[in-house]
Amino acid sequence: MLKRIVQLFFIVVGATLGYIFIPDLINLLNIGNLPAWLTGQIAGAVLGGIILYVTTFWLADYIVGLMRLLEEAIVKAPITDVLFGTLGLIFGLIVAFLIVIPLNNIQLTFFSSVLPIFITFFLGYFGFQIGFKKRIELMNLFPGRLGGKDKKKEEQTGTKLKILDTSVIIDGRIADICKTGFLEGTLVIPGFVLEELQHIADSSDVLKRNRGRRGLDILNKIQKELPIKVEIYEGDFEEIQEVDSKLVKLAKLVSGIVVTNDFNLNKVCELQGVSVLNINDLANAVKPVVLPGEELKVQVIKDGKEHNQGVAYLDDGTMIVVEGGRDYIGKDIDVIVTSVLQTSAGRMIFAKPKLLEKAL
Repeated sequence: MLKRIVQLFFIVVGATLGYIFIPDLINLLNIGNLPAWLTGQIAGAVLGGIILYVTTFWLADYIVGLMRLLEEAIVKAPITDVLFGTLGLIFGLIVAFLIVIPLNNIQLTFFSSVLPIFITFFLGYFGFQIGFKKRIELMNLFPGRLGGKDKKKEEQTGTKLKILDTSVIIDGRIADICKTGFLEGTLVIPGFVLEELQHIADSSDVLKRNRGRRGLDILNKIQKELPIKVEIYEGDFEEIQEVDSKLVKLAKLVSGIVVTNDFNLNKVCELQGVSVLNINDLANAVKPVVLPGEELKVQVIKDGKEHNQGVAYLDDGTMIVVEGGRDYIGKDIDVIVTSVLQTSAGRMIFAKPKLLEKAL
């Protein structure tokens, strides 16, 4: 059915072009001794329709295939992408129509036929791109999305846009957090963050290249495997060079939250009045609470920095400094917690062997 529609469209277009141009083409070629009816506009329309209909035997299948791909892309695209892209296209066509009206009064053949088509195509495409790439910013203009009462409701329910930075993507724990359902709302991945990840993945340094590829794998996992909405922000801030500054600018623009594990970016967001979620703070917050006097069973791994100290670790990575633990390296022992120190790098527990406590 779709192929028949394409063929019918070609016939109509061919007949229209033939009706307009073929009589002029015959006069231009100065072909003589032809009956009058062959040089008329009706004959031109028939000939143009036949010519383009014949071309459909080669082009129809390709055009139908292209239309199928376009249909699948539109169906899979989020409704906001389609909506704002369409609005941008309509606005571009309206502007093109207003520009073309004065050109119709110009008698030059080029301006009266070719230039309006070019202007319509260019402004239509340009409007679509603006509507599609600026959709997140345009959402702020509508109270149903991020304004008025709905904005307050989203702030209360914690569903504001979450903007991921490069470090948190490479870290990978964001995928596990999304999987548990503790992170709500829409994840926004800026295009400039994707570009930075791509540069890291293409680095000549093996370690950087592996980190970049890991980040891209994490994004692929979030998009395809996890039940959370992900949007790609195509816009950029050309006047700003640093990616971190662009993230802060975007967060201000869309009233979003920056998700990071970068200590410096965390401080910049706080100074700029931008909401921020730090994965490291979350990790520290969910670590088991250990109080002085509690008993733990640990395995001493290595020497400590001070004399006669040993170092052990909990399952979550928390370091335990065991006083007098050097003699127990490689052994499992019971220890008693003496103090807990919270630092910017995490939590550190100080303890001493239980056997030593009994001896005292």
